[in-house]
Amino acid sequence: MIAMIPARLGSKRISKKNIRYMIDKPLIQYPIELAVNSGLFESILVNSESEELGRVAETMGAKFHKRPPELATDTATNRDFTYEFCKKHACDYVIMVNPTSPLLKAETLANFVKFVEISDYDTVLSTISVQAESFYKGEPLNFTFAEKINSQLLEPVDEVIWAITAWRRDKFIENQENGVNPVFGGKVGYFAIPKDESCDLDTLEEWRIAEGILLSRINKQQERYLNL
Repeated sequence: MIAMIPARLGSKRISKKNIRYMIDKPLIQYPIELAVNSGLFESILVNSESEELGRVAETMGAKFHKRPPELATDTATNRDFTYEFCKKHACDYVIMVNPTSPLLKAETLANFVKFVEISDYDTVLSTISVQAESFYKGEPLNFTFAEKINSQLLEPVDEVIWAITAWRRDKFIENQENGVNPVFGGKVGYFAIPKDESCDLDTLEEWRIAEGILLSRINKQQERYLNL
């Protein structure tokens, strides 16, 4: 089992976000430290087109997988770059740890990996469970207009987060080469993660929210230390 951390240097909405500092360290350092400290992986590789980002990753304990330039454009998808990565690295599972989810905790990653190991899924998606009135194409999805019930009684809607994803390498390659979308390929499982770990940094607003949560965690740790 190997960890893949996808990280382009270029980004449009948050400039060079993977090397931008969040509090006291670059964003890319969060998933690298999480994966390295977990001791769960045979290898940890940052998948990027950027030699600069690759050198930074190597100083933090990860290896560098250089993807082709055509897989670092705005139109390239994780289907494309994960397939290229899988062809180069033999393993049973590829675990994608997303650098845009810096709120992930060690316990959550460990539980996710354990879930992958004891199950027989080809794909495992990280999700959050949302209990709120939801619509699909303008129609109620998990409630009716006939009555208003308390939100805790609603049927949850599972939202895919992409914070952590697992793919069985051989199945991913097989599906891709047979013209089947491998991102949701084979037998698919779902792993719920805590909502306060589920951010995905695409905008500056989301960046500020994540930074605020991290600062709150730091303050709580300091308070516990002072109360010892």
